[in-house]
Amino acid sequence: MKKEIGDTHLYKDIKSILIAARRNAYTAVNSAMVETYWRVGQRIVQEEQKGKQKADYGAYLLKSLSGRLTKDFGDGFSEQSLRNMRQFYWMFPIRSALRSELSWTHYKMLIRIDNERARNFYATEAAAAHWGTRVLERQINSHYYERLLSSKGKKVVKKEAERTAKTLKADTVSFIKDPYVLEFLNLKADAGHQEKDIEQAILNQLQTFLLELGRGFSFVARQQRISTETKEFYIDLVFYNFILKCFILIDLKVGELTHQDIGQMDMYVRLYEDKFRNKGDNPTIGIILCAQKDETIVKYSVLKDGRNLFASKYQLYLPTEKELIAAVEKKHL
Repeated sequence: MKKEIGDTHLYKDIKSILIAARRNAYTAVNSAMVETYWRVGQRIVQEEQKGKQKADYGAYLLKSLSGRLTKDFGDGFSEQSLRNMRQFYWMFPIRSALRSELSWTHYKMLIRIDNERARNFYATEAAAAHWGTRVLERQINSHYYERLLSSKGKKVVKKEAERTAKTLKADTVSFIKDPYVLEFLNLKADAGHQEKDIEQAILNQLQTFLLELGRGFSFVARQQRISTETKEFYIDLVFYNFILKCFILIDLKVGELTHQDIGQMDMYVRLYEDKFRNKGDNPTIGIILCAQKDETIVKYSVLKDGRNLFASKYQLYLPTEKELIAAVEKKHL
């Protein structure tokens, strides 16, 4: 009878080799990415300084660059991303001082800190203690630097920070799924890893259902990433309706609808309006589906009021609340 490998020394040794290799690969790609974005920021600043006599030159430059780079290299070169790279160079002007332990996500958080001493403190601590981005975000938001300066019991503050770091420690696999690394390498992210099993099943059913409706729907994306200056969010489903001439965002929640869900969808709609809505498009529509056996709530959020004709159109062409409820419950039962 063949013996199972289990947790033998052989398996543990090979597992350690693979984990180390993944970490080394991530570190190599990350270092290249950080240095590349620093150099991009440097070139933008140098070019802006040449045309500084024109007040609107910087905005024109970023818009023009964003369009060309996105066309040639794909996602990752929005105007906001280029502004981040420019800010990165401004905040960290000495390339040799960049820390190999810190990722682009780390630096995106650090460049939002105006206080230079605080910024350098967080960079040093994050590198020395191997803080993941979640830990760094938590320490910044909890004003760790300020509390440490003002506290008489500094050991207590430090111990609390160490406990936070242990609690929020990232797993190895999450490094490989870093959206910025995937974006930098022009690789496709695995949309499914963001969802729970029940969400996956419901979204699969919803996607099929809406495509079969045949009312001008065109499938755009699934788990589409949109970002603010410091955060990334994922929209479950995105469609474009050629009859309504607008984007339709669908966010699915397992559980009862909350005001936070509505606020999040409102933010999604506003972000989408800013980043993706084209000239001539009608306002983006957001739909929140809360999937519960006893309660399914559908909410429409249109960014601008006073579009009565458009409101009439989307009532005619979007699936009704009854249809959406039936689609969700069919898979949820």
